[in-house]
Amino acid sequence: MVNMITTEEIERSLERVIDPEIRRPITDLNMVEGVKIDDAGVVNVAVLLTTAGCPLRGTITADVQKVVGELDGVTAVNVTMTAMNAEQRAALQTKLRGGVAEKKNPFVQPDSLTRVYAITSGKGGVGKSSVSANLAATLARQGLKVGLVDADIYGFSIPRMMGVDTPPQQINDMIIPPIAHDVKVISIGMFVPDNSPVVWRGPMLHRALEQFFSDVHWGDLDVLLLDLPPGTGDIAISVAQLIPNSEILVVTTPQAAAAEVAERAGQMAKQTNQRVVGVIENMSYLAMPDGSRNEIFGKGGGATVAAQLSSILGYSVPLMGQIPLEIEVRQGGDSGEPWSIQEGESEAQAQIRSIADKMAHRSRGLSGRGLGVSPL
Repeated sequence: MVNMITTEEIERSLERVIDPEIRRPITDLNMVEGVKIDDAGVVNVAVLLTTAGCPLRGTITADVQKVVGELDGVTAVNVTMTAMNAEQRAALQTKLRGGVAEKKNPFVQPDSLTRVYAITSGKGGVGKSSVSANLAATLARQGLKVGLVDADIYGFSIPRMMGVDTPPQQINDMIIPPIAHDVKVISIGMFVPDNSPVVWRGPMLHRALEQFFSDVHWGDLDVLLLDLPPGTGDIAISVAQLIPNSEILVVTTPQAAAAEVAERAGQMAKQTNQRVVGVIENMSYLAMPDGSRNEIFGKGGGATVAAQLSSILGYSVPLMGQIPLEIEVRQGGDSGEPWSIQEGESEAQAQIRSIADKMAHRSRGLSGRGLGVSPL
């Protein structure tokens, strides 16, 4: 005789099914439309998808079948899926925004605890996007909730480097970012067909960045990384306007010419009242089989930039790390598997992990934070 299972037990088990994009239980998102059980122990679960073409519907189906199938008395689990109607989607959107229907930039709210790092460089070709992707994946591996914005609108490359293979989903005017290596990722490259170029002037760039912050459902992030385009142009100015509390990481190579232009990117922080938290020297050297270092791009550029910025800005700007040249870094970027989170402890991996650790353990200021106390 089959032990009879109750709908309440099944619904409790479904609390363990996490939506793979929104990262909350499907029960909390009102995605469970109904549960039915027949006398033979066959359970039918009706699930409401946020969009009819949800690319991860197979993951949700498998997870529902697993958690319900583990219950005593269940002989089989059938999952049917339909899409939410307009009213249900609107209710979900409001719920995800914390009960507020209007969209807002969560990173400038007084209670935001998200550290926002704008990763910049004076010139292109210094490996800034590669550094951004590896740092994002490493911070997530350390247990932090991480978001990554590909703010290089013209030269987007983050989707490939992070191995993003699913498009963003939409709930009305809210964008659900794809997740890769436990990092929420957004890029204009996800919205243009066939690798088409983006030909926009400044106001359009500002609007795109504004939508990345306000229209995307980021949830509760510990860290948001912004992969900026090189130089001190429109995007860098827009970031300073849209997220004034964002902090700057400057990427350079050891080469004197690269270091000179990197200083300009850092000096911009003085005009925008942002803080430069450190300098990262990329492509520092090539480790040779005999243990020596081949300093292909020269020596000392990172230290020079850090010293010059410290003098100009009036506070200490540390050299946070020196990442050597390793072919695996390039291979990881091409394959969408960041080298820093792969097995091993190469010199490049060790440096990236050390930089991420410094970023993760920087103390937060108390400005704008509620202290959880109230007057008697």
